[in-house]
Amino acid sequence: MNIRLAPSILAADFAALGDAVAAAEQGGADLIHVDVMDGHFVPNLTVGPLVVRSLKRVARVPIDVHLMITDPDRYAEAFAKAGASMVSVHVEVLPHLNRTVAFLKELGVKAGVAINPATPLASLEEIAPDVDYVLVMSVNPGFGGQAFLPRTESKIRSLRAMLDAAGNAAPIEVDGGIDLGTVGSVVGAGAEILVAGSSIFHTPDIAAAARALRSAAERAATPAGRTR
Repeated sequence: MNIRLAPSILAADFAALGDAVAAAEQGGADLIHVDVMDGHFVPNLTVGPLVVRSLKRVARVPIDVHLMITDPDRYAEAFAKAGASMVSVHVEVLPHLNRTVAFLKELGVKAGVAINPATPLASLEEIAPDVDYVLVMSVNPGFGGQAFLPRTESKIRSLRAMLDAAGNAAPIEVDGGIDLGTVGSVVGAGAEILVAGSSIFHTPDIAAAARALRSAAERAATPAGRTR
């Protein structure tokens, strides 16, 4: 498994965002995760392409943008131009998902599809061969600091089987409630990209928290640590 840690700036101190990102990178961050919310699809407002453009100037690792918005087709290009390397869109808002995934790839970014906790995996069956990654929400999207939903583990296992059956080795990303108590189970189920916000940025030592979470994930990814 290729474990990647993606600290989410949703939980960071925006008054010192550059320093927070640098500390997360020092702790082993492989990606910087940006949650984009529009106040319609999810009950919160966050950031736009200008923040991604600013992050691109200071981040040493790729930027992973999660579009939790009602009209991702309208804004995806702006985020790609701002410096995103990965862009995920929600299956719940896209009637023409194949077209959107193809468009993201044309923009030169990794094309991801995100799915909410209550959305059945069957909605991904037709797109499974084409995605570059799938983001599984392990909380209801909108706010950071929520508790991990325990049924996520079985959902990840089923999704891994679906992707494998489609001949697609695309990684599974998991977002929500990821900390030292949950990271082992999601990695054991097959998740490879780990989004963590509060458990990294709401700590006295961001670098140490990131390092500890990454170490726990890597231990779980070893044959002895896997529960698959």
